[in-house]
Amino acid sequence: MFRKRYSNLSVVTRVLNDDPEDFLVRREVKRTGLMGQGGNMSLLPQHDDRTAPFRNRKGRGGHKGRPFDRSRRDRQRGSHTGVFGGPGPRSRLDDPDGDVTMNDSSQDSSSQNRYTPYSRDGRKGDGRVDRSRRQGRGAGGGRGGGFREGDRGGLTVKARSGWYKVTIPHGKKYDKKWLVPALQNICSVPYTPVQFHVDHNRVHFYVDDHNTANALLKCSHKITDPEGYKVIVHVNPSAPPSFLLSDLKPEHLEYLKQCMAKRFDGSQQALDLNNIRTDPDLVSQNIEVILNRKTSMEAVIKIIEENIPELTCLNLSNNRIHKLDELAELVSKVPNLKTLNLSHNELKTDRELDKLKGLKLVELWLNRNPLCALFKDQAAYISAVRQRFPRLLKLDGQDLPPPIGFDVETPTAIPPCKGSCFGSDEIKVIILRFLQQYYSIYDSGNRQPLLDAYHDGASLSITTPYSTQNPSRSSLGEYYKDSRNLKRIKDTTMRFRLLKHTRLNVVAFLNELPKTQHDIASFVIDVNTCTNTLLSFTIGGVFKEVVVDGKSRESTMAFSRVFITVPAGNSGLCIVNDQLFIRMATTEEIRRAFVAPAPTPSSSPVPTLTAPQQEMLTAFSQESGMNLEWSQKCLQDNEWDFNRAAHIFTQLKAEGKIPDVAFIK
Repeated sequence: MFRKRYSNLSVVTRVLNDDPEDFLVRREVKRTGLMGQGGNMSLLPQHDDRTAPFRNRKGRGGHKGRPFDRSRRDRQRGSHTGVFGGPGPRSRLDDPDGDVTMNDSSQDSSSQNRYTPYSRDGRKGDGRVDRSRRQGRGAGGGRGGGFREGDRGGLTVKARSGWYKVTIPHGKKYDKKWLVPALQNICSVPYTPVQFHVDHNRVHFYVDDHNTANALLKCSHKITDPEGYKVIVHVNPSAPPSFLLSDLKPEHLEYLKQCMAKRFDGSQQALDLNNIRTDPDLVSQNIEVILNRKTSMEAVIKIIEENIPELTCLNLSNNRIHKLDELAELVSKVPNLKTLNLSHNELKTDRELDKLKGLKLVELWLNRNPLCALFKDQAAYISAVRQRFPRLLKLDGQDLPPPIGFDVETPTAIPPCKGSCFGSDEIKVIILRFLQQYYSIYDSGNRQPLLDAYHDGASLSITTPYSTQNPSRSSLGEYYKDSRNLKRIKDTTMRFRLLKHTRLNVVAFLNELPKTQHDIASFVIDVNTCTNTLLSFTIGGVFKEVVVDGKSRESTMAFSRVFITVPAGNSGLCIVNDQLFIRMATTEEIRRAFVAPAPTPSSSPVPTLTAPQQEMLTAFSQESGMNLEWSQKCLQDNEWDFNRAAHIFTQLKAEGKIPDVAFIK
């Protein structure tokens, strides 16, 4: 006899038969009453339950060895080993007495059933919940007794059609060449998958044998995919695959054609196939035209293609259509279709509309389809539909606002980028002279002379695109640590620290950046603001790093820079704000970069031109059409003799020896 103590309860277990093969126990549950006269305890009805042979189960606290815990755990796992059915937790105290045999072997169901007045409805004899009863179905249910994961007993009902549909949840991620052999390797019956296809994330195929279906069902959870997940297999009785459904007979097609001709309005190029399966002309001939069947829909589309390809309006409402796979052919076979009515059908998701995206619809009806209930409001519904049909003007009979976009009938290339915009030749000369001097110093070995280009209170910031990769592995790594990307940096203190103040700090920071070589010919300049006291302009182009830790860097980068300047000295500029943005260059930018030999950077600033030389350079550039760099080179090679330089220029241009880059401004 074993005695266990609980709060206000005393459970006494009496061993009636200690034979391991036929273990028999009786439990007595006593409640400790108010200790009255003599300390008597009230005795509750005795209770006995099935349990596995007692083991010394250590480490389970005060409840160790409770047999019903194990049975509950086994029921949750769907275990079929041993018979642990019977009363729920409440009936353990209130069940009538009865001695039961405890063993691990299966018993006849008639010897297991006991009166359990407090057990939950819908529980089978083995303790598992009867799913079919819980869902309001009888045995077999709406799916013909199909089986899903967690059950291993096999298919309970044979399909009347002889066909079974096999479903692999999340099967889309598996290659067919891996999945089919993997199942075959453990399937006890050879099988051939029929109509193997993917529907959203699931894989489906059919088999036409009950034993094969059972064998495939038993393969569930026995294959581990490359990601470590178990492959689940669902099997359900099914109608035959759609391709096996008999095609319409030739004489039936003739009746269908006559029926469609009766429903066609030639003046509007409109065809009304609403609820065509109930058309009296077809019903009287015992012809079934069900448009949710592939064969019927294909027959209808073929008749449209051969007889009315100019169709502009098609009504397919009330036809129980749940997929639009066959209607995808309308894109190529009925290209003029503008109005389509799919209302009162069974479309469950707006993803089906992707199959019709090529249609240039202006009016669409989708009301009374399940998919309409998926959207939180009308705006979301309209947006989802218009993503597929951007020209749509009417949805479910309601006018929509005109679409916003470019109505381009034929593919059109984006026009090439225009050149620089200065506003006036005077501003152009000032900016080009400034940039030539600035980048000659910037690309030299010493950027300290740039102090003369910045105002005492100047500020500078640098920004790079945000990247998820490790900055140290990026070509922009040298710039990333100082990037003041306001979309990513929210802390005001950090924003302030990354902003370089005063010209000393600005130039000191520029000296720490990698040494560079800019492609002057790639520069595109746009003047933003020009007043008597301020000049703001943007410059964009490409550059490459010359030396990094003693090694040449091959990566080409692009930059965009905004200078805000004020007048300084005689026709000079002084920078008060400098914003630099650096990114990796595009393929096209790399292809066009450094096509002309770049001047070798010197270690000292380029000498400032005298006023007469500057005037001569400006005049020569205007007359020759060359940019300032090439104009200066031509004048310098001819010792600043304007007439001789002009003669040499004319001669070389006639011979085609002057590169195009010389005329890029």
